[in-house]
Amino acid sequence: MKIFCAVLLLLSPSLFAQEPDAEGCKDSAMITRMPGSKINSCDNKEYDQATFAMGDAGDKVIEGEVHTWDYYTREGVSEIQVFRNVETALKRAGFTIDYENSPMQITAHKGKAWYGLDNRGSYYDQTIVIEKAMEQEITASDLIDEINKSGHVAVYGIHFDTAKATIQSDSETVLQQIEQLMQQNPTLKLRVEGHTDNQGAAAANQTLSDKRAQAVVAWLTSHGCAASRLTAKGFGATKPVADNTTEEGRAKNRRVELAKQ
Repeated sequence: MKIFCAVLLLLSPSLFAQEPDAEGCKDSAMITRMPGSKINSCDNKEYDQATFAMGDAGDKVIEGEVHTWDYYTREGVSEIQVFRNVETALKRAGFTIDYENSPMQITAHKGKAWYGLDNRGSYYDQTIVIEKAMEQEITASDLIDEINKSGHVAVYGIHFDTAKATIQSDSETVLQQIEQLMQQNPTLKLRVEGHTDNQGAAAANQTLSDKRAQAVVAWLTSHGCAASRLTAKGFGATKPVADNTTEEGRAKNRRVELAKQ
């Protein structure tokens, strides 16, 4: 009987008759549903936060792309049956189990993907967050408003390869707004400043921040901005705007600033 039950738990969902899922909802590509379950509701947020149980370590709040599912299970399914199925699926998918409170909760992660299970047997809630920093949604008018107000503006969303000055392709939208800023304000001259967090040697951070500032200037001049209107300077980790002891703070310190000259 134990062998039969173990096999039954791992059978394909297609072997069970399923009611239609809620309109527009589908399973995560990372973790499939408990066999025979249906999606009662789902939700997807471009950017939000979710709380994951971590036992004695306290709850962990993760920000990023948030996806949630409310599953109804088939008649006769127990809490431990759902729990073991999800636990097995997570391990097979390469997730690390961070916390278990059998048979109610599981918290697991794989890279920047975090998984949370809230289980009641007859139904269970599943949350997946793809951890990422908030992307700054800026326009050229936002930039000039802040420059006119304070003389400088911090710009987030210009991404570089790790420990390099190579600008990543997803930075184009923000860089285009800086380009537009220069076009709309033909007398404006800017110093592009590079800033890092405090991880690593100070000299290396100084060099890296210089090169990253120069890379932004190079991108702008290659897109029509006059080189005479732009200078580049790196400050390394000498001008933090947040606490370097937290990842959130370090992310804020890794930035490009535009300063009016």
